[in-house]
Amino acid sequence: MYENDEESIILAAQKGDRIAFKTLYERHIPRVYALCFRLCADKSHAEDAAQEVFIQLWRKLDNYDRRSQFSTWLYSVTANVTISYLRRQKAWWQKAFSIETEADLPDSIACDPDITSLEKHIFKLPERARWVFVLHAIEGYRHEEIGKMLGMAVGTSKAQFHRAKQLVEESIEHG
Repeated sequence: MYENDEESIILAAQKGDRIAFKTLYERHIPRVYALCFRLCADKSHAEDAAQEVFIQLWRKLDNYDRRSQFSTWLYSVTANVTISYLRRQKAWWQKAFSIETEADLPDSIACDPDITSLEKHIFKLPERARWVFVLHAIEGYRHEEIGKMLGMAVGTSKAQFHRAKQLVEESIEHG
């Protein structure tokens, strides 16, 4: 029914068309999940966060104002929803991510052949440094945007990125 015209799909979904929304989901779930996974560093949490992204998208699709590409807006929503999700998971997060070496990575990550070596190094980063690194280096957000998403000063975002970059380089050297 909907094949190429994303604008008409978005309009139909905004009017409550579930088939149109399913089409948006199918088109965007791979990249949404990838961003969630990089931010969460855990498949189960990434799946939950991606599901939450699309629940929020259904509720907030009317907020899309067409000032940017839909995918740009959606990935910004994805980052915000995922970070909010992670903040709610703080107790788990603090327990799970006192990671120093690859041996300390959860088996689901350390043994997964689909996870690149670089991703494993990124997963070892401290929480906020990883978020900034993923958003800036991988997703291409500016530090001003990251600062707004994470509620931090632009200078803090830049410092976290610099720290993350150094830690990844050190991890690669020693790992």
